[in-house]
Parts: sequence; structure tokens; C-alpha cells
Amino acid sequence: MLQSGSTQTQVLIIGAGLAGTSLALSLPSSMHVTLLSSAPVPCGASPMALGGLAAVLSAQDSLEQHIEDTLEAGARHSDKEAVRGILQAAPDAVHWLLERQVPLDRTEDGQLHLTREGGHSRRRIVHAADASGYAIMQALAPQLAKAPHVQQRTDCLALTLRRNEQGAVAGVDIYDKHTHRYETILADHVVLATGGLGSLYAHSTNPDSALGEGVALAWRVGAAIRDLEFVQFHPTCLHAEGPTFLLTEALRGEGGHLLDKQGRRFMPAYDARAELAPRDIVSRAIAAHMRQEGSSHVWLDVRHLGADTLQQHFPKALEEGLCRGLDLRRDWVPVAPAAHYSCGGIQTDMSGRTTVPGLYAVGEVACTGLHGANRLASNSLLECVVMGRAVAEAIARSKRTQRSALVPETDAATTSSISSSCSYTNSNPSSSSSSQASVGPNWGLSLNSSSHSNPRPSLMTATAADAVENAIIANNDKACQYDGNNSYSNGSHKNHSSSTNNPPSLPALRNLMQEHVGLLRNHLGLLQALHTLDHWRGQISLLPPSLDQRTLSLQLDTAWLLTQAALDRPRSLGAHYRLD
Repeated sequence: MLQSGSTQTQVLIIGAGLAGTSLALSLPSSMHVTLLSSAPVPCGASPMALGGLAAVLSAQDSLEQHIEDTLEAGARHSDKEAVRGILQAAPDAVHWLLERQVPLDRTEDGQLHLTREGGHSRRRIVHAADASGYAIMQALAPQLAKAPHVQQRTDCLALTLRRNEQGAVAGVDIYDKHTHRYETILADHVVLATGGLGSLYAHSTNPDSALGEGVALAWRVGAAIRDLEFVQFHPTCLHAEGPTFLLTEALRGEGGHLLDKQGRRFMPAYDARAELAPRDIVSRAIAAHMRQEGSSHVWLDVRHLGADTLQQHFPKALEEGLCRGLDLRRDWVPVAPAAHYSCGGIQTDMSGRTTVPGLYAVGEVACTGLHGANRLASNSLLECVVMGRAVAEAIARSKRTQRSALVPETDAATTSSISSSCSYTNSNPSSSSSSQASVGPNWGLSLNSSSHSNPRPSLMTATAADAVENAIIANNDKACQYDGNNSYSNGSHKNHSSSTNNPPSLPALRNLMQEHVGLLRNHLGLLQALHTLDHWRGQISLLPPSLDQRTLSLQLDTAWLLTQAALDRPRSLGAHYRLD
């Protein structure tokens, strides 16, 4: 047994971002809640979110139009019932935040200020300047700290989910970095709110902690995983010295232009919606144009928005640019795509329940079916609040389970064993048969949903689509290499792929994922990545157990699942783009 001690709680929430926080604050005060975070709170991606929450709050807008925009952005791969249910709850989610004293921007007459972002046909984004996530978490964190029913524990790493004799998840093994001790926490309800997986890539807008361990934790106890191949790359990340910084979608929503090195707008040639096309289209267009020009970035021009607008609505972007020697009021700003959001994850219903009893998932680690193949801007913070409150309601209504003894912990080394296979349904409409995926023994794998209609064609013209193909497909299996500066290679490719001779490490894993499982993918690259990941998973299983070994093993499992899902979908859809 791993634990050197154990504690008990009614509800255990692993992750203290907006999803976990909304859930904790929405649970009845009569329930004892333990909220774990891997770092001091507020932490994770939520405080870094720049946009806001999408909600129908204007007479000029409608729920049906928000649904249509979400389905269109998601390449018609979304679960329509989930889309309607979550978007219908959006106004209530906004009101809940207002009741919690979140300082959302208002117009001069006191109305909520609504902005517009890519993929939206109407102004419907409520926000707090261009640092909405930070403002929300700053408002909620003190309330969380004062909640008498919530015990917060920081710097705790979840390592293994534990099941009881009935097969329900009833606890988790953790490592407490404060006490330097392993421990088991027993719980009636366990909720994964661990965030995304973007930092499995070398260039990402995510915090360093977003390494996808929650997906692997759930998969190891048999939870279904869905749509993991759909990793969204944000098109406009600042291309300058220093950490990756995301320039909010609203800069384009308010009228910002993407320019080539001659100062010409190029997006109208790729898509009728130009800069307001969904993120997957804009990202690929930028990648194609960078390759055409042999450049490491394109330019974002927002000077025409005016100094007052930039200062009032985009102070964070303005400040960050000035810190790096760029003035958005006077300069073109260099931008390039970076890994941003995981549209798939642990499959849940509309109450956050996974396919394993006792286990819930909420936030980016979960897949409700809202985002489909490509998330619509500002639907993610919305989903965190809506689903956090929905999970709280479901837990509050549920009958308290009778605690029973945990079964002995499964040897973590078996996660690297690929000794059996099971089938799962590929939801690609053109696929008529199931595919086989090698997975660990006795673990169900549901990587894709099978109930979606054919996606509508892109609004790209045939000429523009040909331009993208001609620009990108050259040197097919080398086209998605990056240089060391957060950009696509300009064509002078070098063989710097990860070798199976190298020992597994997080930097090596990030380079492998960036090169072969990134924005642009092909069969040979995905096969190479899967082969390397198989080898690394075998290697790490032979290492002596340690904290680093256990965490890297989880990260390798999630990367392997993502790569397998991408390989299994042979045709492009949404954020998943196959060059072949």
C-alpha cells in the first residue's frame, strides 16, 4: 500500500481552478469538502484566461444563434444536447458570478459590456478588461478561503485513484509536498478538475502544470476518454522573447487585422470570415502563410482601434507588449500559434459523472461534448461555472455511499504494459468500421463519440483551400516542425525528432508532441511518436518507484492516448488536421 496515513472527506475535488472553485462554492455548507491543488491558489489556467464568458444577454442575440456558432466552430462534432444545456445555463452562470462580486466590465449606462470574438456572430462576451480569468479568481479566492465547509490543501499531487470493493472510486493516493509524505484520502465523491494538457507541447499558452495527468488517472481506473485528438492551437500568441503570452481573441473581435510582412491582410483569402474565423482555421492559415513567406511569425495590427480603446479594454495586452519593447498603439505585433486548449478529455454526462461510479470530472479535463472538434472562444470559462454548479447539485442530491475497504492498489507499472486490446468506435463519419487500439489490461477506451452528423464544409473557398494545401503539404512529413522560437520552421528542416534511444523526460516528451502531434499531423509522424511513447512507457515502468517516475508515467500515458486518437482519425476535422 502506498499511503503512510489516511484522512476522510465527503467530497474530494482535485484541482482549484474555476471549475473546482465553482463546484466547491456551490456545494451545501453541510458537506465536508477537501480541495486539492498542486500549487498555491489561485493556480492553473483559469487566472491566465484573457477573454470572458459567452452568454446571450442582448435582445439582438438568441440562444439558437449561440448554439449555431458553437456547432459551426466545433465542426458539427459537438453533442447537441450538451451544447443546448450548457449554453441555456449561461445567463444564470453570469448572474452567479455577479452575485459573487466578480467585477465584469460595464458600459457608461451600467449595462454589461459585451465584446465579440472569433467564431461569434454577435457580441455576447462578458469580460473584465482582457484579464477576465484573473479577475474572476481574485474575486472567488477569498470567498473560498472563508468557506467553513471547504478545506484547502495546496502543493498536493494526485498519483493514483483508488477503488473500493464495489468498483467505485473512493479515494486517491497523493503526495504532500509540504510534509514530504504520501497519503491516502478517502471520499464519498471524487472529482477531477485538473485542467488541460497543453504543456505536453513545447510551445503552449498553458501553465507548466497543465500536463494532462487527470486524463491518465481516470483512464487507469477504466473511465472512458473521448475526443482527445482535438487539441486547439491559439492563433495569436506573442512571438517575442520571454514566456508564451496569448493575445486575446477579442483584439481581432474588435477589428484587429492579421498582416503579412508586406503589411497586407491575408485572412480574407483563406476564409470569408477573415480574422473572425474559428481558431483552427486562423491557426492553419497563419501556419500556411508563414511557410509561404519563410517567416517565423505574422503580424497583428490593432493600431486603428485607437489608444483609448486599447487602454480601456486591453490593458494586459498593452502592458505585456510594452514589457517586451512593443507598443500595440504604434507597432505591428509579431504572433504565431501555440497549443492552447484540449477539447476532449474524460467523458461525462451533464452532471459531470464519468463512466466509473464515484468519479466525476469537470472543466478542461472533462469532455461534455460542448466543444466538439474545436472550441468556440469564451465557451470554456462558461463551461467551468455551469458544470461546476451542475456537479455540485448532482452530488448534493446523491445518496451518501457506504464506505467500504479499498482494494489493493494496482501496480502502476502495468500502465506501460500493452498486452491486450479492445475496440472503440471512431466517430469519423467516413469510417465504416471500428479500429483497434492497444490499451492496458481491462481498461475500457472510448476515444470518440459515434453519434454525430457529417460536418459542414469550411467556409474556405476552393482556391484558398488549395493555397493552404500547396503551402503546407510540401515535404509532407516534415511540415509541422518548429524552430526554437515558438514558430514553424521556414523550410530548412533538420532531423531533430526524439529518438527512442533517449531516456524519457518531460522536455523530450514536449519536443516529440510538438513535432509530430501538433497543429499539423501526418501518418508517419504519428506512428513515430506512438512508437517512441510505447518505448518510453516501457522504460519508465522499469525504473524504481519515485515521485518523478510516477508523474512522468501519467504524462506519458496521456500523450500516448492523444497520439493514438490522432492516428485513429485519418481525416481532418476541426482542430485535428491531417496533412495526408
